[in-house]
Amino acid sequence: MSKLFDELKRRKVFRRAGVYALVGWVLVQVTACTVETFAAPLPQFEIATDWPQLPHDWKIGDPSSFAVDAQDNVWLLHRPRTLSDDDFAAAAPPVIVFNPEGEVINAWGGDGPGYEWPQREHFIHVDYQGFVWIGGNYCPDRNLPRLQALNDDQILKFSPAGEFILQIGRSNGSSGNRDISNLHQPADVMVDPATDELYVADGYGNHRVIVFDANSGEFNRMWGAFGNQPRDLDNCPPPALSSVPDGPGPDQLSIVHAIRVSNDGRVYVADRENRRVQVFSRDGQFIQQIIRQDIPFARNLELSKDREQQYLFVGGGDGIVVIDRLLMETVGSIAIEGMIGSSHQIATDSKGNIYIAGAFRGMQKLSVRTAAQQ
Repeated sequence: MSKLFDELKRRKVFRRAGVYALVGWVLVQVTACTVETFAAPLPQFEIATDWPQLPHDWKIGDPSSFAVDAQDNVWLLHRPRTLSDDDFAAAAPPVIVFNPEGEVINAWGGDGPGYEWPQREHFIHVDYQGFVWIGGNYCPDRNLPRLQALNDDQILKFSPAGEFILQIGRSNGSSGNRDISNLHQPADVMVDPATDELYVADGYGNHRVIVFDANSGEFNRMWGAFGNQPRDLDNCPPPALSSVPDGPGPDQLSIVHAIRVSNDGRVYVADRENRRVQVFSRDGQFIQQIIRQDIPFARNLELSKDREQQYLFVGGGDGIVVIDRLLMETVGSIAIEGMIGSSHQIATDSKGNIYIAGAFRGMQKLSVRTAAQQ
């Protein structure tokens, strides 16, 4: 691609015919690069029917989110308070840790001294140092059983063993999108190892990306769609759109449902109800987006675990859409028999397996098929 840009600089053309010729030349060159980029075959998957192994006397509520740590242990966050009255007494702790074989190796979570556990568990993230981040998305207008009439406006940080370390924001504390101390029903987070900053998809009540220092919790910056200043538009319950209009979409984010930061410093944001993924620089400069008017899209995000992070996995339609990360073009999809759909949140491990938290639809592991299996 560097040769392409060098040639563009050399061929300075000002006449109209010359411009048309140059555009044609550029399209040929980009097409050639695209073919080379897509040369590697897309991964193939199958459902792991023996995963995980849970104690028989444990009951699991709606599986909301997965995270995978550096040892390929898989962390589940579920919602115990969604269980029926008969099962609630046997509810498993909201955080369950599985080893790579799917065996339970730890479990913890829930109310405790010094912090405010979320009313409605929504996301879990294990950062590059092993710290565990948890948040919720409850608003009182949902009027769900067993939940207090409190907004989840906070994010919690724990050690791997469940020891409380830090809380950002306070329950019921938000004053809107300009509040730099509180969240408002945040949906997802990721710590950027290069800067040790916490990027927050904030979320259901707010409509922004907000960035904090991951150690102190101090505010660093925030932005909205296309890098705009986010505006207040607090809808609870949130809107559920049956379709979106043609064009680039609104100048504000709707439900900011997932966020990922790539190794090369691009920030990927799932704007769920607007059916688009927007891409930014670390400082919030808008780069590009992909939008799908034809299907529910941008339900979740995950990066592939190869060194270049070639693929972006995005929940859409009845499965997971596979996107070339740099070109932001669809190159395939994952929709296999028995799959629970595009799901609520997803995560991948170092082998490329995908873990699906489907909320009320359950949970699954999609195992990468080896060359021999394919």
